Amino acid sequence: MLITLEGIDGSGKTTVWEALHGSLPESETVFTREPTESWYGDAVNRSIGDNEADPLAELFLYTADHADHLSRVIRPALNDGDIVIADRYSDSRYAYQGATLSGVIKQPMAYVRGIHEPFTREPDATLYFDVPPKTGADRAGATNKFETVDYLEQVQDNYERLLESEPNRFVRIDATQSPEKVIAAAEQVISDLLEYEG
Repeated sequence: MLITLEGIDGSGKTTVWEALHGSLPESETVFTREPTESWYGDAVNRSIGDNEADPLAELFLYTADHADHLSRVIRPALNDGDIVIADRYSDSRYAYQGATLSGVIKQPMAYVRGIHEPFTREPDATLYFDVPPKTGADRAGATNKFETVDYLEQVQDNYERLLESEPNRFVRIDATQSPEKVIAAAEQVISDLLEYEG
């Protein structure tokens, strides 16, 4: 089963991802994230720090990292019967690059999804950590171009469109709660998913 954690910057999903390491069976669970720690991921991280990076070129860096991630980590783990917990996955691309490419190409989110569709593997379930963009920006510290309130508002709008289009895949978690409550909520959702799957 592939379970992904999504949300705008500052939503706390990485904190939850780290906490889950201690609550799921280590021998049967693969924890991973995007951008990855591969050289593809290094290129993505360099583009994040570059305010002049071309948004279309940036999209393809992210897409290359995703393709490598699928072939090197995700599909082998799923083939072995493992649970995969990913901190960010394809929905981040749809939401973030969909916002970045707004005004650059027509229907940017549909364009990004169309590029991924032939090769990606859709998650079985996605936990969406919901916070207001102002809260996310304040928590994240606005350390890069993707962490401003205006930009995160566009990203959140895109996430809402994704949730609306696939309500059975997404589980919304109120991430304005304390970290302990958010972690507990995520653990309960995952426990329910695995019990249902099992």
